[in-house]
Amino acid sequence: MGLSVRRRGGATLAGIAALVMAGGAVGCGAEKQDGASGSARTVQQVLTAAFERTAEVKSAKVEMTMSMPAALDGGGDMTMSGVMGWDPTVMDLTMKGSAFSTQPGAPEQVRMVWQDNVMYMDMGAEAAKDMDGKRWMKLDLAAAAEAAGDEDLTKQMTSGLDNMNQNPTEQLAMLRESPNLKHVGSEKIDGVEAEHYTGTLTVKEMMESNDTLDLLEPEERKQLLDNIEKSGIKGYDTDVWVNEDDLPVRMDITMETPEGDVDMSMKLSDYGAKAEVELPPAGETVDLFEMLQGAGEMAGSEGAFDEEAFEKEMAELEALESGV
Repeated sequence: MGLSVRRRGGATLAGIAALVMAGGAVGCGAEKQDGASGSARTVQQVLTAAFERTAEVKSAKVEMTMSMPAALDGGGDMTMSGVMGWDPTVMDLTMKGSAFSTQPGAPEQVRMVWQDNVMYMDMGAEAAKDMDGKRWMKLDLAAAAEAAGDEDLTKQMTSGLDNMNQNPTEQLAMLRESPNLKHVGSEKIDGVEAEHYTGTLTVKEMMESNDTLDLLEPEERKQLLDNIEKSGIKGYDTDVWVNEDDLPVRMDITMETPEGDVDMSMKLSDYGAKAEVELPPAGETVDLFEMLQGAGEMAGSEGAFDEEAFEKEMAELEALESGV
């Protein structure tokens, strides 16, 4: 059984998408008036309240748009919509847009389902031709890395899971640590009154506030930072809107790259919405780990795990999942 999954842009763009999902930029210093008590709250207090409230509700409907400049391997736009739950993590999201259309045979849209730290992706009818007619791919990244017996790979995959798995509470936790937020004022987002904050964050500041990177050794962390800085990413401009219930209703991030700006806007609504997913039938699913084990056997190493092939497929699938 073969696998043909198209990749756009390589490790740099896959890393960009992971950092965009993990990044944010707000801080403390400004004040806003608390409508309930009449007292002024600092930005730090507002964001702390938003973090606590978001952690309580544990789920929301999400709509995200992402646009990339043409210089980034053709660029394009992507939209993502569905439901997301956290603690535990559950997702049922559909991604589509021009960012997919540049790839021969690529699906018009990709559905991603996530439960129990396992991701399932509907790769479309064209990819199913290379997967025994099965259009769903299962990725249990942590299990595959552990089976490989490679401690570094296990940490890398676990960290990757956490970064792809960023939810609003984790983003707000990082935002609270950022140094330079401004309170812009009151605005309406889809008819909802909200307070608007804006700020900036450097790559180094983002990494320092991202707890998931603590899984890496100091040298690995330094190498990651060096590679990101070599890519020319300058930093992030972030806007966040918080409603009267201390819940974020919109988060915008603009990332500055040598090829142009990458823009992401995420709207959150229906907090507390039921976040349950229906997993695809086993008969319609290909397990990436088992497939790579089979490839190792065909190569003459019975039961061998093809780590190089696994890392390659992971880069391709992470790029596709991220829409780049």
